[in-house]
Parts: sequence; C-alpha cells; structure tokens
Amino acid sequence: MDVALINGKVMTERGLVDGLAVRLRGDRIAGVGSRDDIAAGARVRDLAGALLLPGFIDVQVNGGGGVLFNEAPTAATIARIGAAHRRFGTTGFLPTLISDDLAVVKSAIDATREAMATGVPGVLGVHIEGPFLNVTRRGIHDASKLRRTDESSFALLSSLGVGRTLVTLAPEATSLEMIDRLVKAGVIVSAGHTDAPYAAVRAALDHGLTGFTHLFNAMSPLTSREPGAVGAALEDQQAWCGIIVDGVHVDPVVLKLALRLRPAARFNLITDAMSSVGSGQSSFQLQGKTIRVRDGACFDDAGTLAGSALDMAGAVKNAVSMLGLTLADASRMASRNPAEFLGLDHELGRIAQGCLADLVLLGDDLTVLDTWIRGRAASEDGAGAAAAHG
Repeated sequence: MDVALINGKVMTERGLVDGLAVRLRGDRIAGVGSRDDIAAGARVRDLAGALLLPGFIDVQVNGGGGVLFNEAPTAATIARIGAAHRRFGTTGFLPTLISDDLAVVKSAIDATREAMATGVPGVLGVHIEGPFLNVTRRGIHDASKLRRTDESSFALLSSLGVGRTLVTLAPEATSLEMIDRLVKAGVIVSAGHTDAPYAAVRAALDHGLTGFTHLFNAMSPLTSREPGAVGAALEDQQAWCGIIVDGVHVDPVVLKLALRLRPAARFNLITDAMSSVGSGQSSFQLQGKTIRVRDGACFDDAGTLAGSALDMAGAVKNAVSMLGLTLADASRMASRNPAEFLGLDHELGRIAQGCLADLVLLGDDLTVLDTWIRGRAASEDGAGAAAAHG
C-alpha cells in the first residue's frame, strides 16, 4: 500500500515547497507531486505543516546511546548507535573507528558487514579513521596505535565488500601509490590528522584523495608561507570537507570564511559524535582515558578535544544560526552533499521519485518529529518518534 505524506513543507531542489504530496511505496519514493496524484487506497498521513527534508547522513559517528564503536566493535553496537542518532534525524551513517590495532579494525569491518547483512537501519558502510595518522596531529588518538600503511593494511581496508569504506589517513603516513590502489579498490580516501605541507596534500588530491576530515581540526594550518593541508582544502574546489559546527571545534567566523572560498556544495556537516549523544552521559571511557562532556563538547583530562556531543539536528540548526546559512543549504550539507561524497546520490539525499525513502520531519524550530528509513517511520515501527532537540 502506498503511503502519501501531505500538508508538509517539502525540501526540493528549489527549496521548501508547500502543497506537495510525497508518495512512498515500499522502501522508495514513488512520486512527488499534487495531492490529485494520490492513488486510491493509499494511506494518507497529514504532516500538519511540518518540514519534510531528506534524511541526514553522517559520515563520522564514533558512538551514541552510551556506546562507542572502539570499545565494542560489534553489529549490536552499530545498531545501538544508529538508533540513538535516528532520534536526531540521522537516517544514514558510517560507524567510525578511531586509531586502533589492526585486529580491532578487522572486527569493526566484520561488524559493519554483519550489520548491513542483517538490515540494521541506516548503516551505509564504515569509516576507519586511522591508525595511519601523523603523531604530531593525533589529537585524542593513541600514539601507540599509529602506523604506516602496508600490504596487510591495504588488504584489510579493501575487504568490506558491501556499502562504502571511508578511510581517514595522513598523506605522509602512506604513499601516493597506496592512495591510488585504495581508490581503485573502491575505498574513499580522506585526509585528516596530518601535518603534511601543501604540496604533499595537493599530490594526494591528484592521486584520488577526495575528502578532508573535520576541516581545520588536527591538520597543518594555513600560514603566510606554507598553505598546509587547510590551504590545500580551501583552494581545491572538488573535494568534500567535513565540518563540525558546534561552536567549539572551529570558530564560526572561520567557517564563514571557508564557505566564501569554495562551493557550499562541497561541505558536509558531520558530528564526530561520541557515546554521550542520546545517552545523557557526562563522562565515558575511551581507550583507557576518561572523557568528560562539558559546554557541549568532549575533553580528556588534558583538555584535548575528543570528538563531540553534537547530533545532526543540532548541526543543521547551528549551520543556520551560527553560519547564517539558509535551511536549504544546511539541509543539503546534511544530506545531498554527503550522499554525493559517498557516491550514493543516485538514491539518497533527495526527495525525488525513485530515491530511497529516507526522510526527516522537523518542526519550525528544527526539532525532529519523526524519521523514515527505507520507507519505515520511526513513529510506526517501534523505533519511537524523536524527542530530540533542534
């Protein structure tokens, strides 16, 4: 039976549009058009004027719901993380593992494969952030885990077999040949936790690097005589830059400047979320360290940032309030852009006929009211409607 969503403000390529009916059939969007197009017998749901957006896609999710992927790299952990973030509008995500032993990386990849095979809602693949990073820019990553790429790591990183594999590495911790090989094997390569000079990052871009992980954070900065990784990212017009818009990781003024230098269509909102999201935790353990949540961010005892307490609904709201973006632009950075980054824009990130029915319903204050993943509403399948902040 078709489901017809009516009386909402629908986010389209032209922005929010009133009066459209969005028809769902199974896991797909069957059509977007007039109410007159609704098939006889379709079940109608009145959205009461709320905002219907493409579901949010977060490519960097370390944890949520009280669990961290590193601490328990299992399919059950992925399911719990996904359920926690769904309450905040995330309908697609990459569970993210920070630097660890290769045996743990293997467990994370195996868990992702199992989660996708068993239909855990929202899982699009895996993000392996490290351990191929620069110790100088490691941030919260454990220095003892860091290493260079080699044949065994190549085999592991290219082994998922389903979905998408995103790898964050420092160009100086690998080789241009290895970046080439990873990309040819279907791995998406992003630069992060790097102290590489501009020329090295530029060379990596020329060899298939397509992303920058949490732009400005944990990477060589833009200076007057050395543009660094930041300069390479800002100059390049094609790579995607993930940004954490929480007012802590990067000053909003700096992000506004970045948005003036390169296309808005090449920025992705990310959370870099830890286990506290959706759990109310004030502290948690990460690889033997106590991480405390304060002022909306996560820190170890030395004051080092350790991921964030941000969710995607909050990221969208902050992009509007802190960066002055339109809701249409903020929505695109939370859905269409990451879908394009992952090569999934043919079926995700848009409210259009034929796309998967991954949707988020927001109130005027951008509070999440409901989500759909593959056509199934959280409010109707036992997942529960969101009680989230915007």
